Amino acid sequence: MSLKAVLAKLFAKRIHNKTQQWAQNPVATQQKVFRALIAAAKETQFGKDHHFDRIQSFEEYANQVPVRDYEDLRPYIDRVVKGEGDILWNGKPIYFAKTSGTTSGAKYIPLTKESMPYHIEAARNAILSYIHETGKADFVDGKMIFLQGSPILEEKNGVQFGRLSGIVAHYVPKYLQKNRMPSWETNCIEDWETKVDAIVEETFHENMAVISGIPSWVQMYFEKLKEKGGKPVGDIFKNFNLFIYGGVNYEPYRAKFENLIGRKVDSIELFPASEGFFAYQDSQKEKGMLLLLNSGIFYEFIKAEEFFTENPKRYTIGEVELGVNYVLILSTNAGLWAYNIGDTVQFTSLKPYRVIVSGRIKHYISAFGEHVIGKEVEAALQEAMEGTEVRVNEFTVAPQINPAYGLPYHEWFIEFENEPNDLEEFALKIDAAMRKQNVYYDDLIVGHVLRTLIITKVIKNGFQEYMKSIGKLGGQNKLPRLSNDRKIADALSGK
Repeated sequence: MSLKAVLAKLFAKRIHNKTQQWAQNPVATQQKVFRALIAAAKETQFGKDHHFDRIQSFEEYANQVPVRDYEDLRPYIDRVVKGEGDILWNGKPIYFAKTSGTTSGAKYIPLTKESMPYHIEAARNAILSYIHETGKADFVDGKMIFLQGSPILEEKNGVQFGRLSGIVAHYVPKYLQKNRMPSWETNCIEDWETKVDAIVEETFHENMAVISGIPSWVQMYFEKLKEKGGKPVGDIFKNFNLFIYGGVNYEPYRAKFENLIGRKVDSIELFPASEGFFAYQDSQKEKGMLLLLNSGIFYEFIKAEEFFTENPKRYTIGEVELGVNYVLILSTNAGLWAYNIGDTVQFTSLKPYRVIVSGRIKHYISAFGEHVIGKEVEAALQEAMEGTEVRVNEFTVAPQINPAYGLPYHEWFIEFENEPNDLEEFALKIDAAMRKQNVYYDDLIVGHVLRTLIITKVIKNGFQEYMKSIGKLGGQNKLPRLSNDRKIADALSGK
């Protein structure tokens, strides 16, 4: 074992012990974060508008500060973007993470000198947690890659902005610089397909040990590698044994990845966003990701089923329950206050607090009151594929409210790598699994309000072409698993 690997193990043990200190005292840790945030922002414009100087408890905070999304908070954010200081947080941000919004065009999420270090530390600690648990550290001597956005930053009123992954690229520790790939020049390529081709050429003969990125885009990289080498990725990169991912559920991709790689590899799931780094997988044995309670973020949770009611109850960490679908609400040291990022989570453990991402509060199907969420369609597809040779590249689901004949139904658009022998039988398997996942959906089938789902096959690379057509190919962009309308469905159908 190299000196670098030995040092990594020692550092991993130290970070594990520090993590345990706050993970074993979750309520006290969150209360400390809450008090620090309120105290720090008292003199900001937002703090003055919401009487932070009088707030002594979470109950008072909840009364003073309503839950907001980007559009609701935008009057404050626009002032920050224009260059004003002390609006949402002290001073000015050091960056804006630019993301694409659905209703508001481009979004500019502030990153401050207080919040930025947590983005870097969380990613590092996820790897160190893996090293501590498994004892595997040899990969630190190999090459590592993260498929990410361009690190080229622009400037707006004195503040640099770009994609979060591109901003983070500027913070790669010196001890990883020699191991990190692709090159800066390749990372700066804007066109995603051109970029992936360049990454393939640059990495093909390297000792790749760790590969990281959103599964759908790593899949494109793996397919091009296999095409170039004529053999599985695991044979091209013999020391590749760790895949790090975030953004979407890996399970629908797992069978395809194992086929492309030619063997199983360990994986670490991350839960990062422009608004903060919320959780990472801290165990290869336990389900879910460790919620980061000591990272400058105060969390609230609203039950998804109550979210659109008037004045839904806002829960703190000590009040949550296992298996309940919660909308995640944040107050952060980047100046986001009672902020709804749109993600829903479920707790898989309360000692320590671990979560899975169950979907998006706006990405659901409830055309008939069924309120199907992302986690349910992913689990149903996974169950239907078990024990079969069926492999799926990508999929999305939409309601068909006005069919040409018969009852309405849920339409599943699936791009297969390996098709089932009998498509109708496979659809029935998914439908049966869906009925177990969602009792409301089952009631609609039993009551003859809906008929069983129908699968529409998508041509090879059809989803990539769709994402390309809307300018969202590659980077951190993700295809919604669910839509409550036919916008994506009609585009895939050519309507």
